[in-house]
Amino acid sequence: MATVQDIGLSAAINILSAIAFLVAFAVLRLQPINDRVYFPKWYLKGIRGSPAHNRAFMSKFINVDLNTYLRFLNWMPAALRMPEPELIEHAGLDSAMFVRIYLLGLKIFFPITVLSFMVLAPVNWTAETVPRIGALRLSSIDKLSISNVPHGSKRFWAHVIMAYVFTFWTFRVLYNEYKSVASKRLQFLASESRRPDQFTVLVRNIPPDPDESVNEHVEHFFCVNHPDHYLTHQVVRNANQLAKLVENKKSLQNWLIYYQNKYEKYPSKRPTTKTGFCSLWGKTVDAINYYAAEIDRLSEEERVERERILSDSTAVVPAAFVSFRSRWGAAVCAQTQQSSNSTIWLTEWAPEPRDVYWNNLAIPYISLSIRRLLMAVALFFLTFFFMIPITFVQSLANMDSIVKVLPFMKPLVKKKLIASFIQGVLPGLALKIFLILLPTILMIMSKIEGFTSHSFLERRSAGKYHLFMLINVFLVSVIAGTALDQLHSFLNQPPSEIPKIIGIAVPRSATFFITYIMVDGWAGVAAEIVRLVPLVIFHLKNTFLVKTEKDREQAMDPGCLQFAISEPRMQLYFLLGLVYSAVTPVLLPFIIVFFAFSYMVYRHQIINVYDQKYESGARFWPDVHRRIIIGLGISQILLMGLLSTKEASQSTPALIALPVLTIWFHFFCKGRFESVFTKFPLQDAMIKDTLEKATDPNFDLKSYLRGAYIHPDFKVTELEQSPEWIEEEDDHSLVPTKRSQKGSKRESAESSIGSSYC
Repeated sequence: MATVQDIGLSAAINILSAIAFLVAFAVLRLQPINDRVYFPKWYLKGIRGSPAHNRAFMSKFINVDLNTYLRFLNWMPAALRMPEPELIEHAGLDSAMFVRIYLLGLKIFFPITVLSFMVLAPVNWTAETVPRIGALRLSSIDKLSISNVPHGSKRFWAHVIMAYVFTFWTFRVLYNEYKSVASKRLQFLASESRRPDQFTVLVRNIPPDPDESVNEHVEHFFCVNHPDHYLTHQVVRNANQLAKLVENKKSLQNWLIYYQNKYEKYPSKRPTTKTGFCSLWGKTVDAINYYAAEIDRLSEEERVERERILSDSTAVVPAAFVSFRSRWGAAVCAQTQQSSNSTIWLTEWAPEPRDVYWNNLAIPYISLSIRRLLMAVALFFLTFFFMIPITFVQSLANMDSIVKVLPFMKPLVKKKLIASFIQGVLPGLALKIFLILLPTILMIMSKIEGFTSHSFLERRSAGKYHLFMLINVFLVSVIAGTALDQLHSFLNQPPSEIPKIIGIAVPRSATFFITYIMVDGWAGVAAEIVRLVPLVIFHLKNTFLVKTEKDREQAMDPGCLQFAISEPRMQLYFLLGLVYSAVTPVLLPFIIVFFAFSYMVYRHQIINVYDQKYESGARFWPDVHRRIIIGLGISQILLMGLLSTKEASQSTPALIALPVLTIWFHFFCKGRFESVFTKFPLQDAMIKDTLEKATDPNFDLKSYLRGAYIHPDFKVTELEQSPEWIEEEDDHSLVPTKRSQKGSKRESAESSIGSSYC
């Protein structure tokens, strides 16, 4: 187990690393050559211009104004200065509410930390010190934890009372935040300008009809069942193969530009390349001619594929984006059942156009359940097999385990500095490395499940990542740490001592999590703001690919908030803070530093860097609330288990009410606020429609919606003509039916009703 000296060394290393990252960022952001890397959002908004224009040659690349270096930390107050309403307008509600999660952590844990150090730390420190339980020796950190309180002591009442105080304080903060975010969402939706998704519903699992195409069947169905509000629709076509061709063509165009630039710099020699894999082998050819020919070939394949998609009826999938004349009509359709058969004509709110994940729209609806079952099984095995590296990481925190496995390390671990580094830095760093590829794997699994929007994919991946962190990073770390660190005690102590050893497993794991917080939450967050990878990529593109100002703008990579990664990571800190608040208060200041530092860094990033890929109106907040509640419940159960091993028979039963209150609070908030994030109130929809008709009565909504939900690779350019299926007026006074006379009476009745209504 890590000692105070080990944690001190870890703190020194990580603080110095964070300072180094911050100093590097403060210097790099001042250089004109890096301006597009650290302020891309302002360029995308058209507000910021290149600082390299109208400057001396040296000043175009390096900032020679020494006064600016004296104010190199002015980005910190600037990140906090923008008020929240302006931040919402500037970056969107999703981004503003995302950084509010960090502020929520401060609101919860700052008062808890103060109370813990005022009440629980003295109670633990002044208790009868037990230097040893069997063969297990306590460290100086344990003296500040509940491990230092003797078994059966009445001092445990202090922990029970503070558990209630912490729980009710968390309830209050969570309720106020849920209420505030719900209110801001309603205000955002009410004040938001017109968007296609406000009038559009995604319809899936359209039943096949032997006499009508999908396009005709959709139009007929909605003219019959929504005669006063149906406006138009766009069927979904399987353009996945076309998307691959377009992507390959873009890649080849980048290589062509690279070799053209190279030839312009050195016109005496034509550049060459090899035709094999990644240009590593194969026939040597002229690079410019080769890539130009390949682009022409792909362009022809792209044209043929477009024509095939437009002419082949099998390319139309049983899904469509159906638009209505009003928000009220769209809300009614999206939030009601369309057929007596609940498995067909399934409707949901359409994602905004840039949020649509087009690849999954072509997946047959019947296969979605199978896909999700397979991914649930895959997640189980992934979580199970990942326990092996997690257990290995825990072994790094135990010198005895290392010496037993690697005897040649014994002379090294005897040196205090090396031992402190291994115990104080290496476990957290190793765990961070093991988790690098995990979010990518979980996102791939979510895509296989078939969800149709980027926002839902991120929320789904975040749910998987949170479950993984809860089981492997928290529970397995505690259990594995106990199993490895206390193995000798388990084998050699009498059975009566084993519950006591298990009882201190949670507080003894605090030092491991402290080292992880410093590696991931301090140095890791500081590394985020430097943006080292986008910096290198931008300068590589700027050197080899950029020919025009438009090319330079495309070379920028502003990135975006990685909700699927960042939110589960935050939830781990919420869990650790709630679990250790009544057990080992010494961990709480490290969490406070994480939330405060992250709030400042990510606020700066969404103001100056990140480009919003989509806007969901903070639909993720119920997930955030639910996961904090889960962490709160786990902390209460673990505290009950801990006190039961400490022979606190009188105080332990007093905690039974806490999980019950927590479950009640969750369902109360769910019933009170969650519908705001899943449904659009008809009253609000009618108000917005009425105001819009009064202020802009002549607005052509059909023209506005036509083409809004076309696959991006079908978007027309200045040199292309619109595809035939986009140009159609579809302004039919009647709904022609092609159903045979052998159809059912109900179908004939629907046809006649549709003809009379539309």
